[in-house]
Amino acid sequence: MRKEILKEIITDFQERPLPDIKSRVLKIPINTEKIVTIVGVRRSGKTYHLYKLIDQLCKKGVSIENIIYINFEDERINPSDFSLDIIIQSCREMHPNKNVADFYFFFDEIQVIPNWEKFVRRVYDTITRNIFISGSNSKLLSREIATALRGRTITYEVFPLSFREYLSFFDISINLGSSKTRAKVISYFENFLVNGGFPEIYHNDKDVRNLILQEYFNVMLFKDIVERYGVSHHAIFEYFCKRALGNSSKEFSFHKIYNEIKSQGYKISKDTLYEFQDYIESIYLVLFLKKFEYSTVKSEFAQKKAYSIDNGLAGAVNSKFSQDKGRQLENLMFLEFTKSGKEVFYYKNGYECDFIIKGVDNIIEAVQVCVDISDKNVFDREVNGLVATCKKLNLTQGYIVSLEDEDKINVEGIAIEIIPAYKYLLKKI
Repeated sequence: MRKEILKEIITDFQERPLPDIKSRVLKIPINTEKIVTIVGVRRSGKTYHLYKLIDQLCKKGVSIENIIYINFEDERINPSDFSLDIIIQSCREMHPNKNVADFYFFFDEIQVIPNWEKFVRRVYDTITRNIFISGSNSKLLSREIATALRGRTITYEVFPLSFREYLSFFDISINLGSSKTRAKVISYFENFLVNGGFPEIYHNDKDVRNLILQEYFNVMLFKDIVERYGVSHHAIFEYFCKRALGNSSKEFSFHKIYNEIKSQGYKISKDTLYEFQDYIESIYLVLFLKKFEYSTVKSEFAQKKAYSIDNGLAGAVNSKFSQDKGRQLENLMFLEFTKSGKEVFYYKNGYECDFIIKGVDNIIEAVQVCVDISDKNVFDREVNGLVATCKKLNLTQGYIVSLEDEDKINVEGIAIEIIPAYKYLLKKI
């Protein structure tokens, strides 16, 4: 790649104004003396976090000429023949009177460049510690960080908007004491439940939202996995991805999917399916929830539950999910726990509890999720599962999160709060 093109890329960024940046809950520090690594699903806001950091630097008086931002998915960059060293060469040529040690480097989607970690380590060790990188593949980044950058990085995960961020995105007050505001919050929650939290879709009409989300899926499928890992079973892999998304909030059975594929005349090993799971988890397409066991080994090998990274994405790819409020609500609750950094499991021991939240040393909360508990059989099932779980885990209180139901009851010494999802999220998360 010619230096002139790279210099053009650097200058283009420095000359254009930063876009409007909405604040997010996650706060990333500027001066850590570490390589700051930001990972997360595509289009979740990683680049905007980089922009936010750049904006903070500019407000602190750092010259824009000292800020080098490069998105490695720029079509002018060919990853296969790009020499990372020309970045430093170009900076020195563009600013011969400046000390490169005073520059701040922002490398967006850096994982597309082979051997990027060796370059970043050299820059960190010999030139400057002002380095910020982002990527959409957690496994790829973590593996390379572990081998070349161990001890030199701090990693932050970025997800699509949480419900609290979503309300802030639209400047909605969270004053639940006002009936008017509460009605608005409920209306926005219903929209969030269906459409999810990818920021970009809310700038578009309803008619194009699904098209945008389907395009996200296609890019993740083919660009992030098929091309990168050389997956040859394209049709099988696409089927696997759609089944995983369609299975959101359910236990994920590799054996069942293996038999489905086999029955259609395709030959594929279970080991390949486990590789597929690793791929889709690494790009945050689907996250897998472990079963709670006191033994770490048992928990690791027990059957996991699958959850889509976003309700809107799952609904755009699988129409059945878009019509199932129960699965949407459970998927949303899992995502909200994950976005807030909580360590969460599901519990199953003759009875079931959708989520248990682990504290530092013990389980601190049990949560059932049910859209509507007005039916007596449903009510009894949810309450009995929650009570049994609380007793087993020595908890005195549990929650049933619903769409609208609200009550407080005591069953066999266990205090149960039945609470609408929007209220639980704004009070507890």
